[in-house]
Amino acid sequence: MATMVNFHAHPDDEAIATSGTMMKASDEGHRVVLVVATRGEQGEAAPDALSPGETLGERRSAETLDAAGIIGAHRVEFLGYEDSGMAGEEANDNPACFWQADFDEAVERLARILVEESADVLTVYDDHGGYGHPDHIQVHRVGVYAARRAGVERVFHVTMNRTQILRQMAEVEAFAEAIEEIDAERAERFTEQDFGTDEAEITHAVDVSAYLERKRAAMLAHASQITADSFFGSMTDEQFADAFGTEWFVAPGPPRTGGFATDLFR
Repeated sequence: MATMVNFHAHPDDEAIATSGTMMKASDEGHRVVLVVATRGEQGEAAPDALSPGETLGERRSAETLDAAGIIGAHRVEFLGYEDSGMAGEEANDNPACFWQADFDEAVERLARILVEESADVLTVYDDHGGYGHPDHIQVHRVGVYAARRAGVERVFHVTMNRTQILRQMAEVEAFAEAIEEIDAERAERFTEQDFGTDEAEITHAVDVSAYLERKRAAMLAHASQITADSFFGSMTDEQFADAFGTEWFVAPGPPRTGGFATDLFR
C-alpha cells in the first residue's frame, strides 16, 4: 500500500476539497496524512462557537482533528504558520503568516514530513490557489518545491471544475442565487472565471459519491465555520451530490487526450 499526503491551507479546506479522496484511499488500505499550513485564525466564527477564553485557532485545530477522525486520516500535522487572510487584507503583512513565511524554511518543514512518511502521493492546490487566496497559492508553491526536495514524483493539483460550476449556474438559477447569497465576492469571481480550472485541463476526476454522508459529516465537524443551517450544511442530498460527488485534480504534464483518470495512485 502507498502513502498520500494532503497539504491544505486552513482547517476545513481538507473536508471541502479532498476528504472524499482521502476516505477512499484510507478505506482501500493506504496511509493518509493531513498537513495544514495554518490554524485558520482569520476565519469568522459562528455565534457561540467558542468557549470562554478559547481562541478561534484553538477551536479550528480541534475541529480538524475531529474531521480527520471521520475521514480516516492516520496523521495530522500543522506547519505552524498563521492565517494570512484574504488577498489585500492587513493580515497579509503579518510576519508570522504563511504568506510571509521564509520560503526555504516552509519547504523544509513540509519536505521533512514527506521524507518521514516516504510519501508516494502529494496533493496541493492549483497555481492560483483555486480562487486566489494567498495561503492557497503558497500551499502550491511550497508543496511543489517540497515534493522535489523529498523526491515525491506524483503531485496533484486540487482544483474546482470551472466548466461544471458555470454550467450549473447557467442551468439552475437557484444555484447561482445561493452562491450569491453565501458569498457575493466569490460569486463575482465565478462570473469572471477567476477560479478553478477549465474542464479540458483537468486530468483526474475521483468519484467520491460513496463517501458523501461522511464528507458532509467531516465538513460539519468544522462547526465554527460550517453550521447545519449554512449553505453547505443545508444542501439537499441531491444538491450536495452534484456539488461534491466528484473531486478534481490536475497532474502536471501533457494534457489528457481521453477521459479522466480516476486513481491518484496509478
